[in-house]
Amino acid sequence: MAEKFDCHYCRDPLQGKKYVQKDGHHCCLKCFDKFCAKCLHPLANETFVAKDNKILCNKCTTREDSPKCKGCFKAIVAGDQNVEYKGTVWHKDCFTCSNCKQVIGTGSFFPKGEDFYCVTCHETKFAKHCVKCNKAITSGGITYQDQPWHADCFVCVTCSKKLAGQRFTAVEDQYYCVDCYKNFVAKKCAGCKNPITGFGKGSSVVAYEGQSWHDYCFHCKKCSVNLANKRFVFHQEQVYCPDCAKKL
Repeated sequence: MAEKFDCHYCRDPLQGKKYVQKDGHHCCLKCFDKFCAKCLHPLANETFVAKDNKILCNKCTTREDSPKCKGCFKAIVAGDQNVEYKGTVWHKDCFTCSNCKQVIGTGSFFPKGEDFYCVTCHETKFAKHCVKCNKAITSGGITYQDQPWHADCFVCVTCSKKLAGQRFTAVEDQYYCVDCYKNFVAKKCAGCKNPITGFGKGSSVVAYEGQSWHDYCFHCKKCSVNLANKRFVFHQEQVYCPDCAKKL
């Protein structure tokens, strides 16, 4: 069987037809005179490729086979700077923030569904903001009474000691460490004159006539019996049990 004598590019038979040699191959005159289907560059003196019934120059063939940018939908060819994320590719300058449209390029970003955000826009739109400084909390935040704080902002109002993970007391939306609360805020026990902190021993408090006592300090002035949760008599700023009060 005779070997097929076809155009190397379009495969039309050349038997009995005029043809030329191009790049070492037989080429019909129709293909020889073609223009690139993409860029319309004349191909008479150029190397070309027939693909999907189209004649393309080498440059356009490369672009046809190259991955397409998700941003501009143009080809990403060798030498182009690009960004790839989860199998999708962009030209570097096409990878932009969905909010401010600034180029992210190879910088840090946050994916959100089909969108991508630069650090600044992500903080503005999605991050919690500290109730004290009103700046975004990107890491290391804490929550107290359903309000977000930077750990560095949640501090004692007096000495600035960090309170995260520590015992503290809140007074009228101000926060105090144990020591500062004792020294500057806590009421003094009318019995022992020491601060009533509500921590540890003496966490129970007896209050009467504007004065406060540790529960273990609330005892009869004469016989010293403890009167916490018991009947008592208050006489001349002193506390007495009913029996001792009768003897006054």
